[in-house]
Amino acid sequence: MPFPCILTLEDGSTFIGEGIGAEKVAIGEIVFNTSMTGYQEIITDPSYCKQIITFTHPHIGNTGINSEDNESDQIYAEGIVIRNYISEPSNFRSEENLHEFLKRHNSIGICGIDTRRLTIILREKGALKACISPLSENNEEASISLARKFDGLEGMDLAKEVSTKDTYSWNEGVWPEHKSSNSDLHVIAYDYGIKKNILRLLTEHVGKVTVVNAKCDIDEVLGMKPDGIFLSNGPGDPEPCEYAIKNIKMALNKKIPIFGICLGHQLLALAGGAKTEKMKFGHHGANHPVQSLTTKEVLITSQNHGFAVNKDSLPNNIEISHISLFDKSIQGISFKDKPAFSFQGHPEASPGPQDIVGLFKQFKEMINKNAKKK
Repeated sequence: MPFPCILTLEDGSTFIGEGIGAEKVAIGEIVFNTSMTGYQEIITDPSYCKQIITFTHPHIGNTGINSEDNESDQIYAEGIVIRNYISEPSNFRSEENLHEFLKRHNSIGICGIDTRRLTIILREKGALKACISPLSENNEEASISLARKFDGLEGMDLAKEVSTKDTYSWNEGVWPEHKSSNSDLHVIAYDYGIKKNILRLLTEHVGKVTVVNAKCDIDEVLGMKPDGIFLSNGPGDPEPCEYAIKNIKMALNKKIPIFGICLGHQLLALAGGAKTEKMKFGHHGANHPVQSLTTKEVLITSQNHGFAVNKDSLPNNIEISHISLFDKSIQGISFKDKPAFSFQGHPEASPGPQDIVGLFKQFKEMINKNAKKK
């Protein structure tokens, strides 16, 4: 049953609603996500670690939850904020409702909130520290105090916290067939918070995949004789991930084909000598227009990031391949002198949009081209 619940922001803004899921306190950075579908994939995305997600779409819960669509094995979002929670799903694939899913994973949500008012606050002030709490545990004053005590994501290395502890192999393609790869190519994927659909698309379009811990030494990776290295998405600030930047620099010097997404994109840029910066409220949603500077084609993309590559810091050997048409921020880079490229958005998004899934095919072409030069 729902329980009395409160959402407070560091600026003192307060929202009273009903709690769903586990009766616990959640503290983190609150952001808004404009996606109309895919809430299950969003809350199980490790990139949302230490974040509270406000869904701008008014109805959440209507498609329920199923065991096939998780992007990881747990809920990584600290909490979720909903306008209207739908407790009775209408979907033939549904196995449980959102409340049951949250409770089973010890996660909290708050519904009955004026998400339009909340989104306007975040749009004007940027991402803020926030707290969701059952009213039985904290009153308004105590909840605001808890929100203000959160350290914030800047300077926080979360990749090593969400990364796999053990190396494992992956050879399952995309839903619904989940075909295994018949390619002889071998890709090593650094797990900074990797999503399952990234692994599925790497299998579908490139080859067999071995997933390693975020801090896995590059010499160990090279010992596995990879045809290419993939740098995954993930949460937190990229600059403190010095272990990753060091490994990527060495891989670049070896001229091994590299493809990075999201945090992996930012880490590749840092390894190449660029800098990153915290964004005001980031990009979170499935309706972001991105333009290819090569073809001038406009692509609708899925986005989830709070940091971006600083365009003024790019060295001469790195060129911008894609830009956001919302704010002109960098969405893609390519090295002129090395087989390496990356993309800020999520070309593996499931459910879509899938306008830029072709980047995985581009990675395979780069690997094959590099092999011919040897």
